[in-house]
Amino acid sequence: MSAVEYRAILKYRLMVPLFPVDDPCPVCRKSCLDSFGEHAIHCKELPGFKYRHDFVRDVLYDVLKRAGISAKKEAPVNFLTDPLEGRSTLRPADILVFGWEGGKHACVDLTGVSPLVGLRDHGFVAGQAITKAEAAKVAKHEKACIENQHVFVPFAFDTFGALAPDAVRLLKRVQQVVSSNTAHVLLFNLSVQLLSIFNFKIV
Repeated sequence: MSAVEYRAILKYRLMVPLFPVDDPCPVCRKSCLDSFGEHAIHCKELPGFKYRHDFVRDVLYDVLKRAGISAKKEAPVNFLTDPLEGRSTLRPADILVFGWEGGKHACVDLTGVSPLVGLRDHGFVAGQAITKAEAAKVAKHEKACIENQHVFVPFAFDTFGALAPDAVRLLKRVQQVVSSNTAHVLLFNLSVQLLSIFNFKIV
């Protein structure tokens, strides 16, 4: 890591302004490049945006697989869409967990956010960004899942390493599954160590 990268990451974590003024993003030219770096971390035109989502998805899938839980990545389910746009936005489940609850399959949908969302607003509350992201996912997809005899599980995380309540509940249930079979405890601990790369908190 270079000195420039280190200083940028340290400022971001300490919520020290990265830029002197708010300017248009030079990459997407659609949003404001705010002084705290919120948009810089989450600009959808940057390759790292998609990579971070897919990296967490792959690690979570590995945790499920090592725990002996049957699941599939990028599983087509034919009903996950944007309610405002209909079937034109049809998309697969990030992870489909088979027989997760009452014999029903669970659609796990990941979303990553910056914990600094709304920092410039007067009503900023620490931790609200990840809670709002989780609620938005539920509002968007839960009804369609229920109507199609599936369970919806949002898995929201932020770039500081926090997990939303539903994500914590998912991992704790996985932990319970593993605990019932002591032969797999070491494998689960290995997977949790992989998650610790992002400093995710599950207890």
